[in-house]
Amino acid sequence: MKRVLVLLLMVGLCLPLFAGGQSEGTASEKPQEIRVLLANHPYGELLKQVIPEFEKETGIKVNVESLQESQLTQKLTTEFATNSSTVDVFMTRPLQEGLLFIKNGWYEPLDTYDFSDYPSNSVDIGRKNGHVYIIPLVTEWQVMYYRKDLFKAAGIEVPTNFTELEAAAKALTTDEVAGIGSRGKGGSAVTQLSSYLYNFGGLYLDNNVAVFDTPEAIEAFRYYGRLLGTYGPQGVTSMSWENLMPVFQAGKLAMWTDASVFYGQVVDPTKTQVPAEDVGIAKLPEGPRGDSPFIVVSWGMSISSKTKNPEAAMKFLDWATSKELAIQGMLSNITMARNSAWQNSEVREKMNPGLIETQAHAAQNGYPYDRPFMSSVGKARDLIGEVIIESIDTKGTSPKLEALAAEKTEAVNELLKADGEYGGN
Repeated sequence: MKRVLVLLLMVGLCLPLFAGGQSEGTASEKPQEIRVLLANHPYGELLKQVIPEFEKETGIKVNVESLQESQLTQKLTTEFATNSSTVDVFMTRPLQEGLLFIKNGWYEPLDTYDFSDYPSNSVDIGRKNGHVYIIPLVTEWQVMYYRKDLFKAAGIEVPTNFTELEAAAKALTTDEVAGIGSRGKGGSAVTQLSSYLYNFGGLYLDNNVAVFDTPEAIEAFRYYGRLLGTYGPQGVTSMSWENLMPVFQAGKLAMWTDASVFYGQVVDPTKTQVPAEDVGIAKLPEGPRGDSPFIVVSWGMSISSKTKNPEAAMKFLDWATSKELAIQGMLSNITMARNSAWQNSEVREKMNPGLIETQAHAAQNGYPYDRPFMSSVGKARDLIGEVIIESIDTKGTSPKLEALAAEKTEAVNELLKADGEYGGN
């Protein structure tokens, strides 16, 4: 009897231990969570719509934050610099923050990712010391959106050079409609000025030396300022793409030069008053010394080097950059970076022919940067933006434009020197 009592007592003592062990195991199996920062961009919007499918398939909870592009860069920079970030995966602009983030070790190397489906130059922009840190998501190039109906009513052809472009802007400008629009908001305008700059024979940087005060560059500043100051919408120096698109969609803009990626949004029937059949896409007209629009990797995706969830982060990265989602993006008129997406028969059948034609031209003739490629690019853009605004405000006639450009060129060179990047370093 005593043996039975002892045995029962031992079983009773062990049961709570087993129960406790089971409870602890259950707690440790709670769903994984990752924090993902996306840009307020057409592909970011597409991802937000389909992330529930990823969560259902993997059991990984995705906490999404969506920010405007400049806010995203600022938030990431602040969190990483203060070592307070909990972000796992994020969209990133290779030409905007790529150099800075690589130098500071904020990207996780992606040594196991298969990059064989991407153009090599799109991968190289995020490569340093034998490691790739950024997966190319979206390529963009400069195009001209235009109103087919307004051109037909005015009896004019789509311009093929800058002289014809200015003449068309003049002919299409009325009390109700601005002839042409492009970004005029300081630093934001730098990317769109770039194609005009190249077509006048200028550059922002040459061998890591700022050179946007050359005679060719001054011509480009003056032309861009005259075009927008004379024929642009009112308040254009306060406008980036987010402000210009609604003006075009409201039927108040005859031509708009900006990135190719916005076509799907431009013709969104829930947001526009202009029928899709009245919207054309053409290459940026040729300049006096060039025909080189920018073509860039505008957005990529990376993993934070501080992630506490590397496996879940990699699963999300593989999914978010997959061939299947690239095709979905292309069918939504988002110009994806994967080669296979451009060769997909369904995509080629449904995509606007203007996008296919302008992409082919830009791929063959384009310039791979739409801004100064440097660590302090944000500050550099703000400095160049001051020259752009001065030109627009004076319709390209400012007598101090050369001196202002020389001053800002020297300031950008000082930034390059401070970052150890001046003169090809």
